[in-house]
Amino acid sequence: MTRIVELSPHNSDWAGQYAQEAARLTAVLHPILLAIHHVGSTAVPGILAKPIIDILVEVRDITAVDGYNRNMAALGCVAKGENGVPCRRYFRKGSDAHHTRHVHIFQTGHPEISRHLNFRDYLRAHPKTAVTYSDLKAGLAMQFRTDTEGYTNSKTAFIRDVDAKAARWRMRTAVFLRNS
Repeated sequence: MTRIVELSPHNSDWAGQYAQEAARLTAVLHPILLAIHHVGSTAVPGILAKPIIDILVEVRDITAVDGYNRNMAALGCVAKGENGVPCRRYFRKGSDAHHTRHVHIFQTGHPEISRHLNFRDYLRAHPKTAVTYSDLKAGLAMQFRTDTEGYTNSKTAFIRDVDAKAARWRMRTAVFLRNS
């Protein structure tokens, strides 16, 4: 079955869904878990999002995650290995056609951790940029309704631009806080 790019207005229940899933993941991964975060568009109030909760998990040792595949499967999470991102472990919850959760696991210090958190926090702190992103996604969802790869790839330039701004913003914020 072909996946459809389907966006929803922000749902305040997404935070609760994240919290429930984070508790289940924490129960499984607690021996290696360092931190767990709600990322992606469902973590940014006020913007359109695919109704899929993205969860970023930070662990002590990425190779240790492989030993938890059976326990993750018991939660309904399908192990997908690195799935195109080196040194990541990716799990998908839901059917091939309808995902409900994406779990991205990285070892502490991996640059993708700060990239995801910076992007999320930048959009939360810069509502105009968040609305621009939401509008872009709405247009792309109509253009690429049955082409999830085309939809994702067409967002890349905008995301990379925001990534660069977010990294600089985070650095300025850190410097300001140190000097306060």
